[in-house]
Amino acid sequence: MATASAGPTTARGPGLPASITPSLLRRLTTQVSAAPNAVRVTTTAPYSGVPLADFPVSTPADVEEAFTRARIAQKTWAATPIAERKRVLLRYHDLVLAGQDEVLDLMQAENGKTRRDAFLEVVDIGIVSRYYARNAAKYLNPKRRRGAIPLLTHTTELRHPKGVVSVISPWNYPLSMAASDTIAALMAGNAVVQKPDTQTALTALWSMDLMYEAGLPKDVWQMVIGRGSSIGGALMDNADYMMFTGSTATGRQIASDAGRRLISASLELGGKNPMIVLDDADIEKAADGAVAACFPSAGQLCVSIERLYVAESIRDKFVAAFVSRTRKLKIGAAYDYSVDVGSLTTPSQLKTVTEHVGDAVTKGATVLAGGKARPDLGPLFYEPTILTDVTPDMTLYDQETFGPVVSIYTYRDVDEAVALANATAYGLNGSVWSRNGARARAVAARVHAGTVNVNEAFAAAWGSIDAPMGGMGDSGLGRRHGADGILKYTEPQTVAHQRIQGFYPPSGISPEAWATLLTGALKVLKAAGVR
Repeated sequence: MATASAGPTTARGPGLPASITPSLLRRLTTQVSAAPNAVRVTTTAPYSGVPLADFPVSTPADVEEAFTRARIAQKTWAATPIAERKRVLLRYHDLVLAGQDEVLDLMQAENGKTRRDAFLEVVDIGIVSRYYARNAAKYLNPKRRRGAIPLLTHTTELRHPKGVVSVISPWNYPLSMAASDTIAALMAGNAVVQKPDTQTALTALWSMDLMYEAGLPKDVWQMVIGRGSSIGGALMDNADYMMFTGSTATGRQIASDAGRRLISASLELGGKNPMIVLDDADIEKAADGAVAACFPSAGQLCVSIERLYVAESIRDKFVAAFVSRTRKLKIGAAYDYSVDVGSLTTPSQLKTVTEHVGDAVTKGATVLAGGKARPDLGPLFYEPTILTDVTPDMTLYDQETFGPVVSIYTYRDVDEAVALANATAYGLNGSVWSRNGARARAVAARVHAGTVNVNEAFAAAWGSIDAPMGGMGDSGLGRRHGADGILKYTEPQTVAHQRIQGFYPPSGISPEAWATLLTGALKVLKAAGVR
């Protein structure tokens, strides 16, 4: 693997955990595919603003070189039996669980989330790696398919890896988004060239480092660092498949570029996700659920809830319970499980949240909880915020805030609730609460979203790894998880072997007689119920 030289590293700043040492930073940052004399960029820790890590920046030429190495390595990896790939993933599963304290520190230092939210990423990667290790053969092994002529046509479906996959992963879930899509791509026999967001690249590099420790061959997974405006073109132009998680605006451009190249892409994009509280919901449980739906990772979660629709008959009781719980949340910076809500990750995200709330309040929205930044806790903290009296002229009414902010609305009947929930260009996730499961599932089926949870915020659908996860409308294309999540990284091929007799008449039979014979055969097959 051609990597950057060690270069300078940042010293461990105040407030950073002892596990984040110069030697760890050096081990991870030297794995970036970049030239020895590369320009370097420094990240800062959201909790405190102190310098965190110093990375070499990859150029388009570095990206192309990474693809060249990956194509060579991929041929050998694709020829590796599925059973051996499985063993690598299961060893990786164990290494992630065993090394969780180190990666939890990294995630918190880079992202600013709480330890509880970071731990859910460790759980996610454990589930995903185990699932694809133990189910890949079922999806990837050759399958017999029904032939054109019963008994005479032997038809087989084969699955070949795409080749080298580009993965562009975001900062908000630095372990889950860096590793989960890559796991499936690798298990399908592909190589991966990945660009994580620079802010959380340490976590991504840690994940790659552990996969090599688990036995992944050299150069099968490579990491490049840089702005999309600089190296995005090289990632697209060299890819055999593109996996992107991020903004809708960037997703549109990637979809256009992929179409130009006639390659496939999977895009998980933004969301303005609704939660519907039906009139028969358990108010206390629904209020707990709303807290869990709106404020994990300081609301920087594509499937979190930003719109809350409550039945008119229970509105006052629900709002009182929800506001009470929200005001009791403990906000702060701690590398343990003692706080409920952490920091925003970037200054730009704090700016967006502040502007959205300020715009709403200026135009008449009412703040029921939160509503302000907390510089006394750190540079990027913002209180969990509940708004009401939000109207369509306010920015956050229909635009994604991606922060700890939710707006509450009232509805009169279920039809109105569904119509309001669906009044968005997005369609990523939804949540429905009711004591009557059958009723809630019927409402959920009417919500225009790729995943909808009943009596849960988002974890039930996300954690159901055997089922597809993804968005409708402006929330994206394609799916992760389940069969879709691995088959998208393959090219299907049909091999059909025709034996004895085909569709053209044998010697000695006229075309007219052959047509009559085949017509009769089709009628017999239909009458016999043959599919």
